[in-house]
Amino acid sequence: MRELIRSNDIVLMGFAESLLQGAEIPVLVADIHMSLLEGSIGAFARRLLVPDDYVTEARRLLEDAGLAHELRDA
Repeated sequence: MRELIRSNDIVLMGFAESLLQGAEIPVLVADIHMSLLEGSIGAFARRLLVPDDYVTEARRLLEDAGLAHELRDA
């Protein structure tokens, strides 16, 4: 699994997750529960992960959706 986005922005994470699911790209949003437990201090960001075989396709889709600035370095 590769991390593509790390953010505390739940709207961004939901949007990115929906895009990938719509393209039938397996996606996992990690650390959801941890970010909820810590409250609003933003210490634990959520992480958007995809399997290694889908990284190129997922990055292209997210870039096309205007999220290139949110992507972690390859």
